[in-house]
Amino acid sequence: MAARERAVRMSVEQPLWRALTAYRVLTLVYAALLAGFGRDKYERLWVAVAFLAFLTLWTVVTLPRVAGAASCTKRFLGLDLVVALAGILLTPLADADAQHMDGPTLPSIWTAGSVLAFALKGGWRWAAFASTLVAGANIIERGEPSEDTFHNVLLVWVASIAIGYVVEVARASERTLARALEIEAATRERERLARDIHDSVLQVLAMVQRRGTAMGGEAAELGRLAGEQEVALRTLVSSGLVPTTRVSEEGAEGAAVRAVDADAPEDGECDLRALLARHAGSRVTFAEPGAPVVLAAGAARELAAAVSAALDNVRAHAGPDAQAWILVEDEPDEVIVTVRDDGPGIPEGRLDQAEGEGRLGVALSIRGRLRDLGGTAELISVPGQGAEVELKVPKVSRGKAGKAR
Repeated sequence: MAARERAVRMSVEQPLWRALTAYRVLTLVYAALLAGFGRDKYERLWVAVAFLAFLTLWTVVTLPRVAGAASCTKRFLGLDLVVALAGILLTPLADADAQHMDGPTLPSIWTAGSVLAFALKGGWRWAAFASTLVAGANIIERGEPSEDTFHNVLLVWVASIAIGYVVEVARASERTLARALEIEAATRERERLARDIHDSVLQVLAMVQRRGTAMGGEAAELGRLAGEQEVALRTLVSSGLVPTTRVSEEGAEGAAVRAVDADAPEDGECDLRALLARHAGSRVTFAEPGAPVVLAAGAARELAAAVSAALDNVRAHAGPDAQAWILVEDEPDEVIVTVRDDGPGIPEGRLDQAEGEGRLGVALSIRGRLRDLGGTAELISVPGQGAEVELKVPKVSRGKAGKAR
C-alpha cells in the first residue's frame, strides 16, 4: 500500500518538466553553434551575439522556473514567450537576407521550448495560444513565407497542442488513480477499525445486554441501552467515520491525498455520511453510498441539521417506538437525503395549522435551511402510513451555503 501511495505522489508529468529543462539547455547550445558556424552571413553580427548572450543568461537563470508546474508561473511564461518572439523578430536585423531564405532564426528551435512550457502548464489551449503567436512571428520575420515555413509552423502548432492534450489526460488519470487509492485506503481502515472494535467494545456491550436481560429489573433497562449503543456503534463503524480523503491538485509533485474531516473549516469540504451516521441507532437505520458524499462544509452541516430536525419531529409525533430510515443518494448534480418513518403520519392541514400557531419547526428548521442552500424540502405523508421528508441540495450551493447558522 505504501508503494502505491508513493506512486500517487510522484507526478506523471514531472519527467516532462525535467525533459523540458534539458531541452532548453541543449537547444541553446544548438542555437549558439548555428550562429557560430554561420557568423560570416550576419551583416550585424553584434545583434546576434548580444541576443544569444542574453538568451544564454536567461536560460541559465530560469532553469529552476521550468523544474515544475508550481514554479512555472504565468508571469514567467509570458516573459519567456516574449524572449522567444523577440529573437525571431530580431533575426532580419542581424541578417537582412533572412527574409529571403529559409535559414534558422536567432533562437532557432529553442522557441519550441517556450511553447512546450505553455503546454505542460496549461494544457492544449495554452499551447495553441503560444504556438499561434510564434507562428505569426515567424510569418512576419520571413516576409514572404515559403512552403517550408508553413510546414515548420504547422509542425510546432500540432505538436504543442498534442503534448498539451496528453498532459491533461495524464492529470485526469492521476486524479482517478488517487481517487481509487483513497477509497481502498478508507475501506482497509474501516475494516481494521471494525475488527478492533468488535474484539473489544462491541463484545462488552453485547455481554451487558445479555446479562441485563437475564437479570431483569433495572439491569434490563441497562441491557436495553447497551443494545442500542451496540447497534449505533456498529452502524458508525460500517459507515466509515475515519477521515475521508480527497485529491489535492496543488504542488509540483502531482496529485497527493489529503484528509477531509467531518469537522472541516467553513470554507472546506466534508463527507456528509460522517455527519448523518451519528443519528444511526436501534430505531434509526442509515443507508449510504459506498463512496464519500462530499459537500461544502457549511452546506453539509446545514443539511445535517435539517435531517436532525426531521428526526426530532419523528420522536415527538410518531411515538417512542417508531422506526426511522435515513437514505442518502449522491447524484451528479445534487445530493438527496430522505428521512422516512413508520408512524401514524401527519393529518391533512396539520402543518398549516402549526405554522398559524407559531410552531415553525418544519418551516424554518427544515424548509428554511434548504431554501438558503438553494435546495428544496418536500414533505409527503399519508395518514396511517408514516411520513417522508425529501431534502435536495445542489452540489454548487448559493451564497449562504458556505455559512453555518
